[in-house]
Amino acid sequence: MSSGKPDVLLVGNRKPTLVKGLEGAVNLHVLFDHPDREAFLKSIGGSVRAIAVAYTADKVDGAFMQRFPKLEQISSFGVGYDHIDAKWAGQHGIVVTNTPDVLNEEVADTALGLLLCTVREFPQADRYLRAGKWPSGGYPLSKATLRDRTVGIVGMGRIGKAIARRLEAFGVPVVYHSRNPQPGVSYKYYPKLVDMAREVDTLMVIVPGGAATQNLINAEVLKALGPRGIVINMARGSVVDEKALIEALKNRTIFSAGLDVFVNEPHVPQELIEMDHVVLLPHLGSASEATRQAMDQLVVDNLLAWVAGKPPLTPVPETPYPPKR
Repeated sequence: MSSGKPDVLLVGNRKPTLVKGLEGAVNLHVLFDHPDREAFLKSIGGSVRAIAVAYTADKVDGAFMQRFPKLEQISSFGVGYDHIDAKWAGQHGIVVTNTPDVLNEEVADTALGLLLCTVREFPQADRYLRAGKWPSGGYPLSKATLRDRTVGIVGMGRIGKAIARRLEAFGVPVVYHSRNPQPGVSYKYYPKLVDMAREVDTLMVIVPGGAATQNLINAEVLKALGPRGIVINMARGSVVDEKALIEALKNRTIFSAGLDVFVNEPHVPQELIEMDHVVLLPHLGSASEATRQAMDQLVVDNLLAWVAGKPPLTPVPETPYPPKR
């Protein structure tokens, strides 16, 4: 265009950090501003060279990317990027970036909070007090404790390691399962998830979503975990077989679960909502103002690096830099 600035499409709402950070450096087009989405995309498709994705709920598949023949980069909010067909992007010379690291500690804090709430029944005790029941007698002693537990972490990436550090400080033994042993990690490694489930009583799940991890925590794993078992899911709802989990909780095949993510969120199965022995959070993993702003800023910084002709800061493995076209 005459301004000499590249055209960038923002998919999602006008998040202030994104808009303020980009509008001076690029011609920013906000999809959310246009009621007739199809007409708008047709009008700008031939000029868009980069896309900013504001939310992980916004799907960017091959068919969507094909609408932009000049597309070079997609800068996506969130560490998970299963909402983007990164493999297709890599095959077509498009670089995809995400926002890792800046959320590691926040998510790890949330994971430990969810674990403590699930084991010690803190939300249930809060409801007990608010219902005016305390004058009639103290809240029942919690049947579970961290003091006699071993935690198996499913996924020993950046966040998994941050969770493990916290568990060590709590004096809780840690083991782990991932696709491969992690260099520099001293915790016991289990090549097979079901073998680890048999040896521990608590699973903390923090792996990427997508086809490779679909229903990774299935009925077999839950049965192996056993009647003292607790599942904490901080990954994606798709990683846990939700129907199998509900059955395991109903039948007391496992003891409890703490869930921050769900298959069809924000819609949560009523059966889970009605269970008082589980703890449910509305996907709060990185949900603090400070961390979300840092994530938004990394989306901006990846695009500003692209505008300046510099390498991306955080490209995903499927789309290495420089891209192959």
